[in-house]
Amino acid sequence: MALDLTAIEAVAFDMDGVLWRADQVLPGVPALFEFLQGEGIPYAFVTNNSTRRVEAYVERLRGLGIPARPEQVITSAVATADYISRRYAPETPVYIIGEDGIRSALAERGFREDARNAQLVVVGLDFAVTFEKFKTATLLIRSGADFIGTNGDRTFPTPEGLVPGNGALLALLQTATDVKPVVVGKPEPVMFEVALQRLGSVAERTLMVGDRIETDIAGALRAGWRAALVLTGTTTREQALADGRAEAIFDSLATLQSAWEAARR
Repeated sequence: MALDLTAIEAVAFDMDGVLWRADQVLPGVPALFEFLQGEGIPYAFVTNNSTRRVEAYVERLRGLGIPARPEQVITSAVATADYISRRYAPETPVYIIGEDGIRSALAERGFREDARNAQLVVVGLDFAVTFEKFKTATLLIRSGADFIGTNGDRTFPTPEGLVPGNGALLALLQTATDVKPVVVGKPEPVMFEVALQRLGSVAERTLMVGDRIETDIAGALRAGWRAALVLTGTTTREQALADGRAEAIFDSLATLQSAWEAARR
């Protein structure tokens, strides 16, 4: 099905590879958000990165000239905390592998870290992960603690290239415990459900703009959203055409804006 931009009433953006790449702002970013505001189209930001607090993303977005509020930023840490808070009582003891993003998101929902008595093991990307952390998590899961991952991204982009992502950490623990984790981030539906609620839109009129087919595009289509791929991140045009799932392919956000403006004339 071809993408009809005139039917889009709300839009969510992945960030790394869509708005920026490392420290480089990608083409057309501020202008597109001026267009969206002028047209009254609500937008949100959806990322599988669980390492940073929402406030850090808001600060960076505003620094790029993109008007952003905390409620518009949905990280996999935020979605994971939302998922857990709907299924576990506050004060449930947890063991966390991860950075400040997931720790703060769970603390804000009332969950406390307690490695000795944890009933839940939550794993996000951790740049200081150690064997001891894996050992603790393994023993807890083998003793009956539930196992949840913020996202399943197998790799994480850095200026040096792709390095192990959270999916690699989950794979290690799954191998060690014979327990498959519940994964919250894209392409799973929880992230899209949270974003849809905050956007106040309906799935079939909401657009996901991303650079990864296996997370952004696959997840959006699974959730009943519309899906557009930009080629400023990890996916090439050849890969996108061979895969065939993206409803539209754009070189950048600048070309997306041009197409959107033309469709609305």
